[in-house]
Amino acid sequence: MASVAFLGLGVMGYPMAGHLKNKGGHDVTVYNRTKAKAEQWIGQHGGNLAVTPAQAAEGKDFVFSCVGNDDDLRSVTTGPEGAFKSMKKGSVFIDNTTASAEVARELAAAAQAGGFSFLDAPVSGGQAGAENGVLTVMVGGEQDAFDKAKPVIDAFARMIGLMGPAGAGQLTKMINQITIAGLVQGLAEGIHFGKQAGLDIEKVIEVISKGAAGSWQMENRHKTMNAGKYDFGFAVDWMRKDLGICLAEADRNGARLPVTALVDQFYKDVQAMGGKRWDTSSLLARLEK
Repeated sequence: MASVAFLGLGVMGYPMAGHLKNKGGHDVTVYNRTKAKAEQWIGQHGGNLAVTPAQAAEGKDFVFSCVGNDDDLRSVTTGPEGAFKSMKKGSVFIDNTTASAEVARELAAAAQAGGFSFLDAPVSGGQAGAENGVLTVMVGGEQDAFDKAKPVIDAFARMIGLMGPAGAGQLTKMINQITIAGLVQGLAEGIHFGKQAGLDIEKVIEVISKGAAGSWQMENRHKTMNAGKYDFGFAVDWMRKDLGICLAEADRNGARLPVTALVDQFYKDVQAMGGKRWDTSSLLARLEK
């Protein structure tokens, strides 16, 4: 059993922290910007509540965070009441936020100066993956810190990989989002085309999903897409945040992402339709408007 803190109890963080407590058997202290959410978590899982990230991190072996963006991450780490103020020597900070590689490298350097380790460890698998404890975790950082943290991360993951030095986890998550953007647009266009052609979409997917066109998106989203229901996963607002990170990094490294840039604009159209909180499969709604 390890002494653990978890900062950020959103759609992903809430169940992830729960798995650390219940499946991992760890002693968990939680912090959330909205205190009522932390109190709700304590009522459900037990554990301890902290009123600042620094208080949550004090004396802990491992500190996890899962917040909204780079600014939120800096706030809970190096901010006035941030966790880095009280991290003990030899401990490990594991960040599960989808953020920039730049901030990951910045915080890894700050952690090293403070005598502890930082791992950027964004996740994939969505809300269902978090609730079921089967997330994929892409990690950037040093091997020794990874080896120390992996048995703890195991509580909410089915796949954990060390991708390289600080920032490599975030870069891998960018590739994940780049790939998903193209897949979802392709699936949306396929379903739209099939409907226009008068085909039975369920029969079509039953056949093509067993061939080269098959994907997780097709398997898990085609039914809800076909029914015009878009409240089953990762929100459009968050996808646009992630794709913005991808496109900014591409500007820095010289990569060309024409499809990603186009799909990002398609998601902008979905937002304008009132779909900010619809899931990412709502690209179909744009085609059917």
